[in-house]
Amino acid sequence: QLALRSNLIKCNHDRTLNLDVSGIDVYFYDFSRNHVGTYAIDNAAQGILASPELDKVKKFIIFVPGYKSKITKKTEEQVRNTFRNYPNSYLIILDHSQYTNDKQGYIKSYERSVQYVYYIGKALANMLSGLKKGGISAKNMHCIGHSLGSQMLGQTGEIFTNLTGEKISRITALDPAGPCFSNSLIQEQVRSGVADYVEVYHCNAGGLGTTSVLGDIDFFVNKKGAAQPNCGTPWIPGIFDSSKAAKCNHRMCIDMYTATVNHPEWFIAHKCATYKDYKKG
Repeated sequence: QLALRSNLIKCNHDRTLNLDVSGIDVYFYDFSRNHVGTYAIDNAAQGILASPELDKVKKFIIFVPGYKSKITKKTEEQVRNTFRNYPNSYLIILDHSQYTNDKQGYIKSYERSVQYVYYIGKALANMLSGLKKGGISAKNMHCIGHSLGSQMLGQTGEIFTNLTGEKISRITALDPAGPCFSNSLIQEQVRSGVADYVEVYHCNAGGLGTTSVLGDIDFFVNKKGAAQPNCGTPWIPGIFDSSKAAKCNHRMCIDMYTATVNHPEWFIAHKCATYKDYKKG
């Protein structure tokens, strides 16, 4: 529905509204000790730093999901399973569903969620800056976002640098949200420069995802980064898509990225000037 009706959505990126996002829940997973801590975002840095036997030199992987997400949903479960056995790391997942749910109907809810993007990104930047003050290096922070969560990370990265003078090590943006962002100012989007390394994956470009080239590296996966196999996308993506096909394409970025974490050996790359050259051998 969003992809089909994006021209009806009123987009508000106002940064002067001072919206309260203190209801965000932060889940901290220490899989090696079978420990999960849950904190309100304003106290999360303190809570995490007080975790028993916290090893500050481990990698901190922070996942920020998108619109209509919730800690109990399939995506969050998939992310937990992906990083459960990942060596020398902790996982943090944000649940911002109080502000990004679809309880007011699809379009109204998306408009509200977009308004909150800056403020949720800022709250996460404050939390990460609290972790840094507590002795966790920005070099050990890797933020991964999906859809609206990817766009939040554009704000997180910029504000974190303003607060600390340093950059988060890496931002992975999985199909950054298109509606309300594709045509907005670059400073409202995730982009190169907001972390030491920004990588962007496009799986439903022009639908629920953005078509913009944003990162230090942008991957357009399969058919122009717009359509994925087995999603039932019609010949002309974006025109006759069912909302089901768009959703399937959009989610595929999560499936693909988590597969690269679990099976790095599956994704062999060849450096080549053009795809035509590659096909010629």
